[in-house]
Amino acid sequence: MVGRRLKDSFRNSSIGVQMVKHVTIDRGRRALLGATGALALQGIFRSTAAVGQAAGQTASGKMKIGIIGAGHIGGTIGELWIKAGHPVFFSSRHPEELKELVDRLAPLAQAGTVDQAIGFGNVAFLAVPYGALPQIGKDYGKSLAGKIVLDADNAVAGRDGAIADEVERDGIGVTSQKYLPGTRLVRAFNTLNYKIFASEANRPAPRLAVPIAGDDPEAVQVAAGLVRDAGFDPVEVGKLTDARRFQRGAPGYGQNVSASELKQKLSLAP
Repeated sequence: MVGRRLKDSFRNSSIGVQMVKHVTIDRGRRALLGATGALALQGIFRSTAAVGQAAGQTASGKMKIGIIGAGHIGGTIGELWIKAGHPVFFSSRHPEELKELVDRLAPLAQAGTVDQAIGFGNVAFLAVPYGALPQIGKDYGKSLAGKIVLDADNAVAGRDGAIADEVERDGIGVTSQKYLPGTRLVRAFNTLNYKIFASEANRPAPRLAVPIAGDDPEAVQVAAGLVRDAGFDPVEVGKLTDARRFQRGAPGYGQNVSASELKQKLSLAP
């Protein structure tokens, strides 16, 4: 009997050791999985932050935007972005003339040269006469390369000369990309007068539609977000080749309508 009890005791002892080992290993595995999960989450957060930084996003989640051409369209859309909390750097050939605008929109507004505006963030908004595009590409092409550029320019034959014929032949998206090679170009904010943008921004639903087009998916999504922040509904028309569908004189141009109405006019999927 004593022998059996001793054997049982040894068996129980062995089982106990095994149980302890299992518990220890189980806890170790949990700790390892927990640490692995934490590292994975950290990686996701770092990746998300990296994408935001690549798009010119500040720590508060807002975009730093440099505006080239602070005239009617540039000034109007820039002001709408500032009201949404985005820091904006306005530029023109005569930056001293922008003092009143900057003083009114401070502290998120600044003004200076085109070089300073481009260097301010990774998002640029181009609102100049279309005939100036080749010279902008020549003077600032290297500093604009790799940046998301929202192009609101329109080609007008009587003002812009031969380049307007090129736009009619090849389409405005393709032509703009030709003179701004290496940029992550998106066509946007070109279809309506600045007074309409100013008066219709953030109107009650349905909001005013703004068609956009671009070849870079991330740039298009950044542009769509900026359209929303300005107080409008973005309508993705397609690639840069499709931007001709809402260039000056095309069916999508001058349409003061909602997103669903614009999609219907352009035969886009609802």
